Amino acid sequence: VGHCHPDIVKAAHEQNQLLNTNSRYLHDNLVDYAERLSKTLPEKLCIFYFLNSGSEANDLALRLARQYTKHEDVIVLDHAYHGHLTSLIDISPYKFRNLEGQKEWVHVAPVPDTYRGLYREDHEDPVTAYATEVKNIIEQAHERGRKIAAFFVESLPSVGGQIIPPAGYFQKVAEHVHKAGGVFIADEIQVGFGRVGKHFWAFQLQGEDFIPDIVTMGKPIGNGHPLACVATTKEIAEAFAATGVEYFNTFGGNPVSCAIGLAVLDVIEKEHLQAHATEVGNFLMKLLKEQKMKHPIIGDVR
Repeated sequence: VGHCHPDIVKAAHEQNQLLNTNSRYLHDNLVDYAERLSKTLPEKLCIFYFLNSGSEANDLALRLARQYTKHEDVIVLDHAYHGHLTSLIDISPYKFRNLEGQKEWVHVAPVPDTYRGLYREDHEDPVTAYATEVKNIIEQAHERGRKIAAFFVESLPSVGGQIIPPAGYFQKVAEHVHKAGGVFIADEIQVGFGRVGKHFWAFQLQGEDFIPDIVTMGKPIGNGHPLACVATTKEIAEAFAATGVEYFNTFGGNPVSCAIGLAVLDVIEKEHLQAHATEVGNFLMKLLKEQKMKHPIIGDVR
């Protein structure tokens, strides 16, 4: 919502003057914030875990998926980057190719890029073709005795090139993944919170009928303050709680962080930032497309 936004500064300052504790102490801000966030998401995603960073959120999403499915393997898109923890470097081809390489439990699917990918705009059905690639990966994994825990994807692959997956791709992939006993994780850390303009969450670009099993968020959620979140379903959360190993995060969801999180949502709403993103985005796209007509060196505008 912008550098040193006065509403954010005020919310942090006021809460700091009252109380900031670790999260073992109950505080209304945490519940109020979870409730506000839940209003932006499909009803099914109703359990929230608060953390300090997007990397922490993605690591927890991985744990949730594995605990719920009792499987280990993860499918990711080529060029993906999901964070800087060891567990996430392992599922980030953008990183692991320069480090220790691909682990046996990681499977890499082609990016659903209709501009420069395997199946392009001129293909009769790029959605099915790209989803079938995931289906084939699952079948090959099964042949080797592996089991899929999750398909882990940024709703709009960012490091991979700001790719906009064709609508319907997530639905088809989710079908294959669910059939294999896995879950669908949407990483919204770079693209969530109204940044896509038309919707509050980028996964909603796929259509009303698509709901991920787990959504992770970070970066814009605290406007620069260390704050992140994982949203999931009751079923997944209950399977995770059943281990008896509770999830605890000392500072995730502390009163000051939640006050800031609430203020961010207030500002997005009050200043109509989602509509602003649509307007400015459309304006930029229009001008850039005009440049594309003029200059053959510009291949695609995203």
